[in-house]
Amino acid sequence: MDRLKKRTDFIAAANGPRMTGPAFVLQSRRRDDTGPIRIGFTVTRKVGTATERNRIRRRFRELVKRTDVISMRPHHDYVLVGRRAALQRSFALLLDDLRHALARLERQTASDKTRRHTPRSPIPQAD
Repeated sequence: MDRLKKRTDFIAAANGPRMTGPAFVLQSRRRDDTGPIRIGFTVTRKVGTATERNRIRRRFRELVKRTDVISMRPHHDYVLVGRRAALQRSFALLLDDLRHALARLERQTASDKTRRHTPRSPIPQAD
């Protein structure tokens, strides 16, 4: 797994599907290349001081290390957006939350692929 470092990659992931949890928001996007899974971490200033934000990012990095790579899809980018609850939540619960969010994200993308999108008829223009 690699890390996301460019702002454009974070913005692209923000426009993709997402799953919310009590301690984080998981964003994802499918890439069109054959590169490895990439993961990014972000925590805004609203969450707390620099020390608290760094602690949240360290906890997230450890979460990703302990998560099964099998639960993440190849050729995808993932971004974990931290919330303040990540400081007090137990590590075991955070790990369960991440696994659950990845599974829900997988189910959501699978159901989106099976849905048929019918083209909309154009809206009549008033002359």
